[in-house]
Amino acid sequence: MTQGQVVRRIVKPAVFAGALVPGALLLIDTMAGRLGANPVEEITHRTGLAALSLLVVTLAVTPARDLSGVGALAVLRRPLGLFAFWYAVLHLLTYVVDQTYLSGLGLSPAAVWEDIRTRPYITLGFSAFLLLIPLAITSTKGWIKRLGAARWQRLHRLVYVACALAVLHFVWLVKADLLLPVSFGVVVGALLLYRLGARRRRGSRRAAAAAG
Repeated sequence: MTQGQVVRRIVKPAVFAGALVPGALLLIDTMAGRLGANPVEEITHRTGLAALSLLVVTLAVTPARDLSGVGALAVLRRPLGLFAFWYAVLHLLTYVVDQTYLSGLGLSPAAVWEDIRTRPYITLGFSAFLLLIPLAITSTKGWIKRLGAARWQRLHRLVYVACALAVLHFVWLVKADLLLPVSFGVVVGALLLYRLGARRRRGSRRAAAAAG
């Protein structure tokens, strides 16, 4: 098999299966009653962690493609990004349920908005989610054609901003044991530096080609 066939027939299905694991484990633990004293808080934590983890893996696809020379790895970006968005949706919905129905308030958008507006770490998380919405909507080939490759790429660079906001949201939420959120921050920072370095190298090559 060629590298592209290996990616599409083996790596891509494995990535799909891996992305489903957090949700499957959460469902199993929910049905078995193994979510602890505060199940909603546990669901919120797990879905948020899954969303952030998959966002980081999505950002890592391009460096992995460049460093390995396997261009077919690019096909993994879209499904990974959509899985990350799906877990982010579950994370937000769990928060909304916790803040409304489980608090005895009923579904109150005004109460949810007030909470988002006045609690900084929730503001950061909600802002990250809002940035992911246009990225999920425009993830198809049809949208690439509508927007044009250059504009589509500029729009999808927002994933770095969304990821940074999500890390800050995590840091602010945890407060005490910062090892995991800070580790996420270091990885995201390294991926961003790689991206900036790659853009600089491409610019230098273009300038050299133009001069030549």
